[in-house]
Amino acid sequence: MKHIFTLLLVTITRFAGFSQTELALGASMPKGDIKMKDVAGELVSLNDVKKPNGLLVMFSCNTCPYVVKNLSRTAEICQYAENKNIGIILLNSNEARRQDGDSFADMQNYAKQQGYTWHYVMDSNHELADAFGATRTPECFLFDNTGKLLYHGAIDDSPADINKVSRNHVKEAINEMIAGKDVSVKESRSVGCTIQRKKG
Repeated sequence: MKHIFTLLLVTITRFAGFSQTELALGASMPKGDIKMKDVAGELVSLNDVKKPNGLLVMFSCNTCPYVVKNLSRTAEICQYAENKNIGIILLNSNEARRQDGDSFADMQNYAKQQGYTWHYVMDSNHELADAFGATRTPECFLFDNTGKLLYHGAIDDSPADINKVSRNHVKEAINEMIAGKDVSVKESRSVGCTIQRKKG
């Protein structure tokens, strides 16, 4: 019976198309040298984007209603991180939606509409999403200047309703990190759309 349950779990996981392994707190940044195509047409890696005070990685897209709900908050936290000398990179891993709103051309148009001044890249074959164990959009990972993961989760404590935000998780984590303090809230629940991975 246990064997059947395990087989069923593996089958479900494969069908869902994502890795069960979530990047652990304190882990080193994975796939740091993988080059990805930015909406500006250049090839960049996480290591290229990382700045002296660290790196903020956000899995995002063009089409998720929760990404839309978080547009102003995404811009605000990315600008805040940029001002703190932290690199920012947004990854679109929706490989199953490249023909339906998340193509490279769609990403370029979207970034222009939103006024992005930070990197927005195509995560081909959801390679980095798999390495991170990322499942949602938006979903954030904050690394310090040594590439160590200090925070993983949502931008704030009310992804569905900006009017009910009482704590800005990423902002607080950045402030504590910069001050050399231990990050007090290291994880939170990401609420959003499932990353659309290719089946099989």
